[in-house]
Amino acid sequence: MANIPEAEIDPTGVFKYVLIRVHSKEDGDDSSVDIVRGYAWAEYHADIYDKVAEELEKGGHLDCECIGGGRIKHDCQSKKIHVYGYSMGFGKANHAVSTEKLKVRYPKYEITWADEGY
Repeated sequence: MANIPEAEIDPTGVFKYVLIRVHSKEDGDDSSVDIVRGYAWAEYHADIYDKVAEELEKGGHLDCECIGGGRIKHDCQSKKIHVYGYSMGFGKANHAVSTEKLKVRYPKYEITWADEGY
């Protein structure tokens, strides 16, 4: 799981995102990691989750669960990311957790979040 990027989003735009908890399926290993994935190509939050989960689970060593979603506004010109909203299917992600993951990936950005908006 150490090789899985904790945040992967499109370089610019407004798009849906999901917060996914990835669990190890190895005997005696109950570790997990939360990852953020957001892409403009996705019509639904489930589209992102299904694609990411399929890729991560194909080796048989990992199990994924979606723990919420929302939207991301990524402005690469002004180095700002805003996390907000919710997923109709998965509920609202913990935007504070998502924001912390994004801060590691984008340390020079101003990253904010709000519970308002869709």
